[in-house]
Amino acid sequence: MTEPGPFELEAVVVGQPKRSWWRRYTGPVLAVSTVEGTPLAWVTYTDDTHCDLTKPSGELLVRIEKLGSAKFRFTDDAGREVGTAGARGFIKTRQLSLQTEQGRRLLLTRPGSPFVQWHLTQTDPDESPAPEILGRVTVSTIDSWIGLQQYVVEMDPCLDASQRRTVVASVVCLHLLRRPLGASTAPA
Repeated sequence: MTEPGPFELEAVVVGQPKRSWWRRYTGPVLAVSTVEGTPLAWVTYTDDTHCDLTKPSGELLVRIEKLGSAKFRFTDDAGREVGTAGARGFIKTRQLSLQTEQGRRLLLTRPGSPFVQWHLTQTDPDESPAPEILGRVTVSTIDSWIGLQQYVVEMDPCLDASQRRTVVASVVCLHLLRRPLGASTAPA
């Protein structure tokens, strides 16, 4: 029996792998796992503007390309664009605008304080009437000593695998915005 992939589940965890405070860490930047902790994928940097989301076997699932300070493009193993994410405004982590492979637009928005949860919607949550919430991303610190973060990603069953791929890749982008490559471990 094969394990489900990271885009087939309604909930996954995207988090920084645990590491020793005393040794140099050379593993993946982020791990994608089931809520129970079964590894599904790894995120590794290939250079300053690219990171790869791969299965533990090494098979590429999504390449994330950073196009600017807060704009990202997602491509598959054939180089085809399969989604985008971007942020505008002064506070880059307040709202990410997503576009899936089929052109569906979604928003990942932090609804104010505290800064621990983002809602996935199809329309702006600040507009009336309040939009239907299609998912949630909840961040927590899993090791306060070195500041490791994890994001629990819950997605509505109505989202298909390609839409979930965009959401999971966008959570990686959210982490990159909160903790840029080469920055300290403290969240932005």
